[in-house]
Amino acid sequence: MRIGLDIDNVITNFDKKLLEEFKKEDKKKRNHGMIHSHGNWIKDYFDWSKEEVEDFYIKNMEIFAREFEPRENAKYYMDKLLNDGNQLYLISHRAYPHYQKPWETTIQWLKDNNINYTKLILSESTDKTKECKENNIDIMFDDVQSNCHQLKSNHINCYLMGTNYNFNNREGLEVVNNWQELYEVIKNMKKKKIILDTDMYNEIDDQFALTYLMKSLDIFELEAITIAPFSKSGYAKTLTIEEGTQKSYETTLNLLDMLGFPEYQEKVYKGATKYLNDSEEDNDAVSKMIEIARKNQKTTILAIGAITNVALAIKKEPSIINKIKVIWLGGNSFLTKNNNEFNFRQDIKAVQTVFESKVELVVIPCRNVASNLTTTIYELKHYLNRKNKLDKYLCDIFIKCKKAFMKEEKDEIGSSKTLWDLSAIAYEINADWFQSEMISCPKVLDNGIYELSENRHPVVFVNDLFRNKIFQDFFIKLSNHK
Repeated sequence: MRIGLDIDNVITNFDKKLLEEFKKEDKKKRNHGMIHSHGNWIKDYFDWSKEEVEDFYIKNMEIFAREFEPRENAKYYMDKLLNDGNQLYLISHRAYPHYQKPWETTIQWLKDNNINYTKLILSESTDKTKECKENNIDIMFDDVQSNCHQLKSNHINCYLMGTNYNFNNREGLEVVNNWQELYEVIKNMKKKKIILDTDMYNEIDDQFALTYLMKSLDIFELEAITIAPFSKSGYAKTLTIEEGTQKSYETTLNLLDMLGFPEYQEKVYKGATKYLNDSEEDNDAVSKMIEIARKNQKTTILAIGAITNVALAIKKEPSIINKIKVIWLGGNSFLTKNNNEFNFRQDIKAVQTVFESKVELVVIPCRNVASNLTTTIYELKHYLNRKNKLDKYLCDIFIKCKKAFMKEEKDEIGSSKTLWDLSAIAYEINADWFQSEMISCPKVLDNGIYELSENRHPVVFVNDLFRNKIFQDFFIKLSNHK
């Protein structure tokens, strides 16, 4: 799990040190100590002006930050979380003018106190939405109520770390009061709830993606596999959408059996057989998406085909918008002028519907991003055991696909193939293998072109990926499941 942690008052005993220093300074200034003792102690304990408080912070904060004590049991439980396989992202708003050298000061304190972590992020503002979304944070812990409310309004799971001074404005917030409670929250959180929405028979990369997903069930709880529509492509150039859907359904059942998970066959549901522009039909996949979204706190839909089913579910039951996260492989990067890409062009109306819905959305562009996920038959044969039925099957469909679609009767020198759909699975496994950016949601024009915008709801666009890390994880997982 990817856990976000504020530093001050979550990892450090920030208020304790500052209260001590405020008392010392107050005695010098006023010679009478505190005036009363409730609520926000800066405002209510002392009769300082805003200017005096700010001046005190600017002159002293960096000095104090070097002397903060860790919060009780913070290091113990942080190490425990890391040993349990979680990743810890320290996300703090330490910035000028309170800090002249925020990075150096923070890194040195972490080193001096032997605090282990995955990544340090110093946010640009008190609103940490951008940092949480770009790093695919599963849950964030902060001590400031307004920060938590802001994160929750942007669909980020957030807990308030309780202190002696943040009792006000807690309505709607879940609270942990110490590190033991924080650890218990993480320990009791279940695996990520996942729906895979796939046009399985269209191309072989869907089958590689399902294999990758099923080999990662230590991370995921697969709730359903829904069949997305496709036409005039891949193996179905002569098939209708209905026939392609049936082929996708049968291929999914067959692969699940080969993977050793026949019990998941009952979780496969046929989806739309028409695109959104032609019909707003109901189907088993849409009904199941809505049912799953309603029962879970958060469900992630990995959409690796036309996004029709997701659009239909959102239109039918808008209330699920705040309960789902959509990771969609579709369109092209902004370096490509148009989105003449298969998943995008099939159902532009569905793309418009999802983009406009304000659902939590991560877009993995095909051209210039997922297109980097290329491999060769030589690499597959090297890492896969062809005596194993599953491995032989994956190698065989790879060769068959290259012959059918790339018109290669034999493997040509330097020839490779892209396994696009691995990207969506890999993003949920480890977003650090990707470079992402939160931007204002672009408008999707009827001709399929993105029109960049400002001040609209945020979406995350992936700009690049680390191909080798993804394939390394994929091949290791296949070799560990012989």
